Formats: sequence, structure tokens, C-alpha cells
Amino acid sequence: MSNALETLRTVLPVMLMLVIGMICRSKAILTRDGIDQLKKVVVNITLPAVLIGSFATTKYTLRDVVIPLMVFAICLIAWALGKVAGKVLRINSRFLPFLTTGFEAGMLGYALFAMLCGSENTASFAIIDLGQVLFVFTVYKILVAMSGNTKADAGALIKDMLTSPIIIAIVAGVLIGATGLYGLMEKAGIAAVFTACTDFIAAPTGAVILLTIGYDLVLKDIPWLPTCKAVAVRFVIMMILRTALIALIQLLFHDTSLTMAINVMFILPPPFVLPVFADDPDQRVYVSSVLSVSTLVAIAGFAVLAVIG
Repeated sequence: MSNALETLRTVLPVMLMLVIGMICRSKAILTRDGIDQLKKVVVNITLPAVLIGSFATTKYTLRDVVIPLMVFAICLIAWALGKVAGKVLRINSRFLPFLTTGFEAGMLGYALFAMLCGSENTASFAIIDLGQVLFVFTVYKILVAMSGNTKADAGALIKDMLTSPIIIAIVAGVLIGATGLYGLMEKAGIAAVFTACTDFIAAPTGAVILLTIGYDLVLKDIPWLPTCKAVAVRFVIMMILRTALIALIQLLFHDTSLTMAINVMFILPPPFVLPVFADDPDQRVYVSSVLSVSTLVAIAGFAVLAVIG
């Protein structure tokens, strides 16, 4: 009975916020512009607070440098596998490889991981996220631009990366933690003040993220056959690479502490930013449909992880 209650305690708040988001859309409680503004609050304010707090309190080792590089490489492999799968299965969308790589950690992953493992443990998830964030802000965007036969603006991409609040928060958090500044703050007795500030600002992140996702979950008019094909291809690729990453980390570092973070990361949908690059109506519908169904799969996977613990 206690296990059932523990699972319910973890899963029910997620489902409740998704339903509230759907109600906000159906009852016009919030407008599309309002949801977009809430997303900006998360991306620019609350999520950076999560990241600064997580990276500042991390104890840095060689593992914390190597693992993000491994995740970066795995994202590139996933893109290549998606490209091969598209040809083999005759899925005629240039966006399929971009739907089989990258993870929506910012707008979903941190919320789900915190529900499962507690916000105080997000540093382990952040280490995994670092590699895919660097991939999405660099190689991913370049590949998307190239797939549309348009020349990627290297300067714009670099500027976008360097001015991203997510990247700035990660760099700031790493500097605070890796340079020993946080340790000095602990000795001076002011680390608790720093943590209180980041925790307070970060607190609404999960609820707001899930509300906005619920608002965007519009399942009518989804082209189910091509959508489910893409979701299935991504799922298979992610499960293979997840297993490989866990095995590699255990082989190199004899470390199983990141297994749950990897499990959460690899059930996540592709980056929600992708529809911005879908430059024709048919592709926008297809990409948005895959993102919606992949989100539902992620929620189902989250429920399974909550049950098995």
C-alpha cells in the first residue's frame, strides 16, 4: 500500500498540472500569448536558477567532464541513426533525424526528475543535460539549417548560444562550484543564503512547465500513422543508446549513481524548439504531432519509473 501511495504522490501532481493546462486552453483561462510568456519566465528566470544551484553544489571530477562529452557524442549518433532509419523505413521527412535526437530537458526533464528524486539531486541530471544542451545549441542547429538548404549563420548561432540564459546559468554554476567559490561561501556561512535564493526562484519551475505542456497537448487532427512511426523509431534508438551509455559509464567509472538521471533523460521528447525550424505547414503539423505524442510517451515512462523506483 505504501508503494502505491508513493507512486501516486509522484505521478498525480504531474497528471493534475497537465489536466489544468488542458482546462486553461479549453476554457480560455490563458491565451496563447500568456502561455508563451510563462515559457519565457521559465527559460529566462526559474530554470536558470535551478541550473545555477545544481552546478554550484556539484563536486567536480574527471567524470563530470567526460560524461557530458559522451552524451554529446550519443546525440550525434542518434541523429545519424535517425537518418538511416528514415531511408530504410522510407519515412519522407527531413525532420526525422532531428526527432530522434536531443532531449527536452529544460521544459520537462528537470520537472520530472525533481518529482522522482528531489530537487536537491538535480545536479546528477544536470551533468547528463550539459552534453545535450551543448549539442542542441551548436551542431543540432547547424544540421537543421543545412537540411533546409540554407546557409547556417555561424555568428548568429554563436551569439544565440553565448546569450542563452540556460548556457549562462550553466557556466555560472560551474564556475561557482569548480573554482571552490561555493566552498568558501559555506565556510563564510553565506552558502545557505545563496541556496535559499536559488531554491525560492526555482520553486515554480515544475508546475509552470507542466501547465504549459498540458496547454499544448492538442491531440485532435494528429496524423497517427506517420507520427507513431517516428515516435517508435525514436524510442528504439533511445533505448539502445541508453543501455550503451549506462554500460559505458559503469565500465569506465564503476558508477551507477547516474542511472535514474539517464533513464529520465532518455524517455524525454525531442527539443520543443524544433517546430520553429519547420518551414512549411505540413512539416509543422508532423513535427508538432510527434512532439505531442512523444510527450505522452515520456509521461507514461515517468509513471513506470515511479512504480519501479
